[in-house]
Amino acid sequence: MPAALSARIRASVEGLTPGYFALVMASGILSVGMSLQGHRTLSSLLLVVCVAAFVVLLALTVWRLVSFRRAITEDFLDPRRAFGFFTFVAGTNVLGVRLGLDGHYGATGLLLVLAGSAWLVLGYVVPWTAVLGPQERPVVATANGTWFIWTVSAQSVATAAATIEPHVDTGRSALALLSVVAWSVGVFLYAATGVLVTLRLMLYDFGPEELDPPYWVAMGALAITVLAGARIVEMADAPMVDATRGLIAGLSVVCWAFATWLFPVLVAAGWWRHVVRRFPLRYTPTLWSMVFPLGMYAAGGIYLGQADSLPLVSDIASVELWVAFGAAVVVFAAMVAHVSSTVLRPSRSTSAS
Repeated sequence: MPAALSARIRASVEGLTPGYFALVMASGILSVGMSLQGHRTLSSLLLVVCVAAFVVLLALTVWRLVSFRRAITEDFLDPRRAFGFFTFVAGTNVLGVRLGLDGHYGATGLLLVLAGSAWLVLGYVVPWTAVLGPQERPVVATANGTWFIWTVSAQSVATAAATIEPHVDTGRSALALLSVVAWSVGVFLYAATGVLVTLRLMLYDFGPEELDPPYWVAMGALAITVLAGARIVEMADAPMVDATRGLIAGLSVVCWAFATWLFPVLVAAGWWRHVVRRFPLRYTPTLWSMVFPLGMYAAGGIYLGQADSLPLVSDIASVELWVAFGAAVVVFAAMVAHVSSTVLRPSRSTSAS
């Protein structure tokens, strides 16, 4: 490998954003949505992308952990970036849920163990290092859309546990308990994060450069709450589920309604950022944090419509699924072009800089 190419690859690994597993989340949930709609070939292709992205990003993350520990540490200490580590939890579980649709419940279980362990560790480490550590005060001034990924990770655990619960002979009560607890934690985390991010918007200067794609996760976190809730409602009878089924079903509908209300708000925010304020629209890894909520809204709506017999919700989600797929195609093409121009074959201007 030429020395210049090797140096560019190492620099890219060192600067790898913690939230890049949003690519796994986005491709995985779109594969789930296409599978639910019967588009098996397209779902399989998206699954291939999801698996490939997971393997590559996992390898790059391990490489970064071994060779660039200072960069990892800096990310954990940065409230603007640290919550991106939760994309690993969510991406792993989304992949597991998709494999479960094909009957690979053993793989779903293994990925749940991996993601669940990471969720427990990161759930305590990230808030401590990024929020309660020696950061400049007030930390709320750094709150952004990535903080909602904490909720997404909790709901991904709930979804994965609910996916395999009906298909195992032992441990069903424990899986039901885990699913309900994770779902409940996710609901409270969303409320807390929503307050903090709202305070950030109301109390501090906020320009177009700060209104980045992860703010779409505010809608995506609601959508995965809907999906997890619908999964729990569909679970086989268990004491924990029986005690909460009605509450979860009702709150899932409420979350879907609020996610639907947020949709035009986020579109208008994007219009203000790129059209009114003319902020350049270019590829960044955080764009996958916009694609995922689009796909998640579709998958969550489809499941909610099936679980609660709400055909209108399913119809809306079925149409929106293609919007999400179109966005994914555009962002994927932009990613390939970006990697090609900056890492594999940089232009003269890039090399000079």
